[in-house]
Amino acid sequence: MASIYDLKPKFQGLLRPLTNALARGGVTANQVTLAAMLLSLAVGAAVALRPSAGVLLLVPLTLFLRMAFNAIDGMLAREHGQKSRLGAVLNELGDVVSDAGLYLPFARVLAGEAALVVGIVLVAVIGEMTGVVGIQVGASRRYDGPMGKSDRAFWFGLLALLLGLGVAAGAWVRWYLAVVLLLGVVTILNRARGALREGA
Repeated sequence: MASIYDLKPKFQGLLRPLTNALARGGVTANQVTLAAMLLSLAVGAAVALRPSAGVLLLVPLTLFLRMAFNAIDGMLAREHGQKSRLGAVLNELGDVVSDAGLYLPFARVLAGEAALVVGIVLVAVIGEMTGVVGIQVGASRRYDGPMGKSDRAFWFGLLALLLGLGVAAGAWVRWYLAVVLLLGVVTILNRARGALREGA
């Protein structure tokens, strides 16, 4: 199924000049990965401690920067000889920690829908684990949609934008989160099926 992840090659093309400049300046892929994680955790903490309109409006910007960092660290690793086992571990764990750190605080912002927020984060962790498990069964790391990392970033970014602009958190939020959760479950199934077909 289609996913925002499919746009990654074009996004990387736009960021390649900056990536090349960072490589010349001695910046490493692992440093960029850690920076993305720390940024997510810092903004997530701000949302949890002071969920004001201004703080919520930081979330879409943070998610965009995080996507840029994720694209840059991958290009630094692949195109500038920085691949490492540590980098692979940081890349996978960093994404999961960043998602949890940035999205779980919405359980406080939307206290009435806390269970849905927690459910989305749990399903996201399982989805990313399912993608990695593909390697164990002789397939590639699976990125099937429709609710991969980039898609979650889009939907949470849009939610934060709407709330930050003053849209009242009515019944629509429950349906919004329920759809994200359902699509997360579909993603797990798609990744598992894709891995089994590819590894056969």
